[in-house]
Amino acid sequence: MTVLTVPEPDVNSSTAIPSYDIAIVGGGIAGATLACGLRDTGLQVVVIEAQPQEQALQRQRAYALSVLSSRIFTGLGVWEQLRSQIAAFRQIRLSDADYPGIVGFAPPDLQTEHLGYVGEHGAICRPLYDAIAAAENINWCGPARVEAVTYDDTGALLTVQAAEGQQAIRARLVVGADGPNSPLRQRAQIPTQGWKYWQSCITFTIRHQHPCNDTAFERFWYGGPMGVLPLTGNRCQIVWTAPHAEAQDLLKMSANEFLARLNTRIGSLLPGIELASDRLLFPVQLMQSDRYSQERLVLVGDAAHCCHPVGGQGLNLGIRDAAALAEVLIHAHQQGEDIGAQAVLKRYERWRRPENWVILGFTDLLDRVFSSRWWPVIGIRRVGLLLLAKVPLLKKVALRLMTGLLGRQPQVAKLQS
Repeated sequence: MTVLTVPEPDVNSSTAIPSYDIAIVGGGIAGATLACGLRDTGLQVVVIEAQPQEQALQRQRAYALSVLSSRIFTGLGVWEQLRSQIAAFRQIRLSDADYPGIVGFAPPDLQTEHLGYVGEHGAICRPLYDAIAAAENINWCGPARVEAVTYDDTGALLTVQAAEGQQAIRARLVVGADGPNSPLRQRAQIPTQGWKYWQSCITFTIRHQHPCNDTAFERFWYGGPMGVLPLTGNRCQIVWTAPHAEAQDLLKMSANEFLARLNTRIGSLLPGIELASDRLLFPVQLMQSDRYSQERLVLVGDAAHCCHPVGGQGLNLGIRDAAALAEVLIHAHQQGEDIGAQAVLKRYERWRRPENWVILGFTDLLDRVFSSRWWPVIGIRRVGLLLLAKVPLLKKVALRLMTGLLGRQPQVAKLQS
């Protein structure tokens, strides 16, 4: 990889403008995964990222990684480095408020060594960035922002604002990996469907004194779910969903008040807890783009869709998007097709959009059903938990859905199964 720095070009001279096959706008996890998937393919790629890499690596977030995501990263050659920096969990425990019944999942239910992994943002990004840096066909342009894009029959002209000044870059295909408020999606006037929830999420890290740290907990409550995900160093990442006003109150509490409230919610799951990070708040939304592609433009990750954080599905959907798009583009390139043509990009969209709808609907249903105080719904969901605990086939299907193994798997992951 080389860092792209070019003088301000004469836009009337096409020879003065750097030209690429693919411009990936957004160097987060989804964009970096796509770039890694395009290494050594003969395709010339540029990644345009607004943040300096070191700043991005310091982001205070952690994510659940599904079994399928681990297989994708294995196929991309980054898993060994990544695995040494993240935690794994062998158990999943689902519980509903004060109901004593608990649904437990274990490796034999999936016939894998682990049920999932949890990694901090920097730990996941670092191996991807290292792989990109070693790739001769990938350039990194950043920190830089795309100010404008003009599309034509053969590609797109991007106006990029970098520290050195304004630059122009030409690409046959533009990939929007620029987040839920994607400027690329908005400029292209691609409509979205969805809604903002009545809830916000507070994320933070705790330390605890439990001797075993290999269980992920999903604690449903009337105000919203709480995910407790194991991290390295006897820590856990917690994603606490609550109605907006309650979330704001939780954010304003002193550390002692907050820990007291947290203890009432998680009970005796993790003794001796203490805060290990700041509390961060973000609103929750469901969003699905009406289309993932148009001529010369395609969307991946949060630029294409967002879901409720229950079950830790959001990032994994973006990783699957990236792997699927890389597979489609590589195959089209090998067949001599135009990688920016709508006919090619529709293959990716037909693959990913329906599967993402399933997860968006699943997470929405979970949140609404398990946040309800209406007694008929409470009865139905507790019967559902009982069936999930007692019917092996139902448990297996639910677990395969949560771990990404129920739908179509990218070839890069199949090779590792």
